[in-house]
Amino acid sequence: MLRLIRQYSTKHDLVVIGAGPGGYVAAIKAAQLGLKTACIDKRGPPGGTCLNVGCIPSKALLNNSHIYHTIKEDTKRRGIDVKGAEINFPQFMKAKEDAVKGLTDGVRMLLKKNKIDYFEGTGSFVTENKIKVVKNDNSEVELEADNIIIATGSEVTPFPGIEIDEERIVSSTGALELKEIPKNLVIIGAGIIGLEMGSVWSRLGSKVTVLEYGSAIGGQTMDSELSKTAAKLLKKQGIDIIFDAKVETASRNGDVVTTTYEYKGEKKTLESDILLVAVGRRPYTKGLDLEKVGVELDNRGRVIMDSEYRTNKKHIRVIGDATFGPMLAHKAEDEGIAVAEFIKSGHGHVNYNVIPSVMYTHPEFSWVGQTEQQLKEQKIAYKVGKFSFAANSRAKTNLDTDGFVKVLVDKETDRILGVHIAGANAGEMIGEACLALEYGAAAEDIARTCHAHPTLSEALKEAAMAAFEKPINS
Repeated sequence: MLRLIRQYSTKHDLVVIGAGPGGYVAAIKAAQLGLKTACIDKRGPPGGTCLNVGCIPSKALLNNSHIYHTIKEDTKRRGIDVKGAEINFPQFMKAKEDAVKGLTDGVRMLLKKNKIDYFEGTGSFVTENKIKVVKNDNSEVELEADNIIIATGSEVTPFPGIEIDEERIVSSTGALELKEIPKNLVIIGAGIIGLEMGSVWSRLGSKVTVLEYGSAIGGQTMDSELSKTAAKLLKKQGIDIIFDAKVETASRNGDVVTTTYEYKGEKKTLESDILLVAVGRRPYTKGLDLEKVGVELDNRGRVIMDSEYRTNKKHIRVIGDATFGPMLAHKAEDEGIAVAEFIKSGHGHVNYNVIPSVMYTHPEFSWVGQTEQQLKEQKIAYKVGKFSFAANSRAKTNLDTDGFVKVLVDKETDRILGVHIAGANAGEMIGEACLALEYGAAAEDIARTCHAHPTLSEALKEAAMAAFEKPINS
């Protein structure tokens, strides 16, 4: 029996394909600017990878595992005796799911509040101005738009020869959905995703081993001193990081995964109950039928764009992980706002020199601007101001003194070039540094700005003082 699918056309000023941080923000901003807007996402719940299987669930697990670890390992020295603390694993995972649902429901409400037509389904190009949506109930809608934004995000980069089954050999998605705490967890890749997930399961009792092809955490994106500190502190917590390890194969036999790698010319193997493949992400444009309308990609699968986010088809634009730049939710959000403004008024802006990064381990690691190695490569004369949390009053009262704040400034002008933080709440502290860089502040500007006492943020002030003149408390 033939099933007749009703099709119809709806005209919009803008259609956004993808409801992740870039897509839903672009849609909301466009609607606020008066554009009739539609947004499409095949996942169903909006929020993209970040809200559903990325930033948000991982932070829920990180926070709650840290609380558990603190109770088990750290309360005694604080004068708090706790007995019988145990993990209720189903409730532990449910708390993560509740956080995700609360936020995705919130985004859905915002889309409705801004009168955005939201379609749960897969969008693909029919022509340069028409998008077919195969909805998740298998019905079809055809949308016509003057402007289209590709905001389809990214997917896990596969590892050649290793098949991810999301049960024993998992991606970051599977690592958020484990059915039990693994006894042994092997992770391929010492990037942010791998180390954050390693921290979660290590705190819950897993023996975690990280195999990293490179010789440092973070490669060239992370200041080398910050990277060395991260490796030292994470190893101190019991996470075994093996650098210069070339993974060759991995195979599953029942509940055991065997990983083979080369280290210093020797073949080695590791057995684990879970293998996490965390070697990065790549742009996702599958199913868009970009070739049908001639939208161009580069050799890495990124949609090519100009300075106003236009593809080679000027009314089709692209933002977020699907194109160039760091794969970060906040970068995509800023691009979403900028591209909506470009469409409406012809003006928009994102300062790519002020895109912060954060690794939410404990302590946290955050950075913005240039690293020391970048300044050396560019032969820029600079000064370093550094202040340890061991000398910070709030850190000492919190009994949490690992880490430091490091400020890099131009030697001649005192202008801040980069800020790098290792320490508790580093992800919150980096916001002040971003504001300083955005306004072209000098170290003296931060040094002469009154900071509340006692706070961790005073460490940034002291580091700025160290760069400008001399710190007071060290």
